[in-house]
Amino acid sequence: GSGKSTLVRDVVKPAVNTFLGNYSSVSKNFETVNITTKNITKLEFIDQNPIGKSSRSNPSTYIKVYDDIRKLFTRQPLAENRQYKTGFFSFNVDGGRCDNCKGEGETTVEMQFMADVHLECEHCKGKRFKKEILEIKFAEKNIADILDLSVDEAIEFFASNNERKIALKLQPLQHVGLGYVKLGQSSNTLSGGEAQRIKLALFLSKGNTSEKTLFIFDEPTTGLHFHDINKLLNSFYALIEKGHSIICIEHNMDVIKCADWIIDLGPEGGDKGGKIVFEGTPEDMIKSRTSITGKYLKRKF
Repeated sequence: GSGKSTLVRDVVKPAVNTFLGNYSSVSKNFETVNITTKNITKLEFIDQNPIGKSSRSNPSTYIKVYDDIRKLFTRQPLAENRQYKTGFFSFNVDGGRCDNCKGEGETTVEMQFMADVHLECEHCKGKRFKKEILEIKFAEKNIADILDLSVDEAIEFFASNNERKIALKLQPLQHVGLGYVKLGQSSNTLSGGEAQRIKLALFLSKGNTSEKTLFIFDEPTTGLHFHDINKLLNSFYALIEKGHSIICIEHNMDVIKCADWIIDLGPEGGDKGGKIVFEGTPEDMIKSRTSITGKYLKRKF
């Protein structure tokens, strides 16, 4: 409530976009923009909005690995014999998906005065595909079985079955602490923090690029265990090693202590906040007499 998100979303983001020559629909809340480095050529605001455009989106489709998985299934002998193309293993188009639930795996009963009720599809039993599609198997697993694997399980499965390309494409999800998420998990069941880290995984999977990006993250550690916070920090370091820069809105001390530069807003929330209390390195912050954050940060040193 001290104004961190407002400052970054309504001031920093449109200011950087203006500097980069991009149109911004946000009203101008700044006077001048002074960015000394020439290395930044792109801005990415990684927020907590759901991934994809619908609930059909999932981690495997978002990072583009599902295309490789579908191609793998078309190469199986029974699929080749039946002339199944990649579209037959998609739950977004007619062909292989269940005709009753249209690939949702569930049917919706609309209630007049209560929340809609979601029931498992009676035809496919939640598998999302037709029976004949589920007969196609790779290493004893059909496409529904694959989508039900966690990221950790899928990496082990594909690596042990000589599909290292797919395993490698999944590793960025593991690196950002999402090894427990299922490949086919619907986007509307993911938390804002999980959605944010899936977006980060997509950028990590792209490898080196000539475009040097300024990434803005809005409290990416929300709901994370300490062990997974370390994984997230390692992902940040990977971006920095590739020449990118990061602005992170955060109040987790384990993240703050790793920053190169801290801007502390306060001193309190609401009308009593919004002022710069301190800016500098973590080492200098713990010496500050005006920063409440600095007092808590000192315990981490």
